[in-house]
Amino acid sequence: QVQLVESGGGLVQAGASLRLSCVASGITFSVYGMGWFRQPLGKEREFVAAITRGGSNTYYADSVKGRFTISRDNAKNTVYLQMESLKAEDTALYYCAATAGSAQYMSRISPRHWGQGTQVTVPS
Repeated sequence: QVQLVESGGGLVQAGASLRLSCVASGITFSVYGMGWFRQPLGKEREFVAAITRGGSNTYYADSVKGRFTISRDNAKNTVYLQMESLKAEDTALYYCAATAGSAQYMSRISPRHWGQGTQVTVPS
């Protein structure tokens, strides 16, 4: 059974930083592209970032480029999202996702496996 468990969300002030973590089980982590998505309340889920199997390539939504960094530790079956300079518009439920396909296409092709999400709130 595939499980993706996110952690690290919280309530922070604008300008602060947070690091989200996602631990995977039930998959051979190193052969999966990994990504982060988010869903603001009342809006559709959107792509945030993705990273290839070996971690050599990363992809970002324009809205987070330069502020967020995705990384992974295949020895720990964990993917991270380091978020800097947080804004009110970053407030959302953040989901971890895994794809057996290419991470390059995670913004366009819905991944197969999803976590339950972790809430990030940045008051305006």
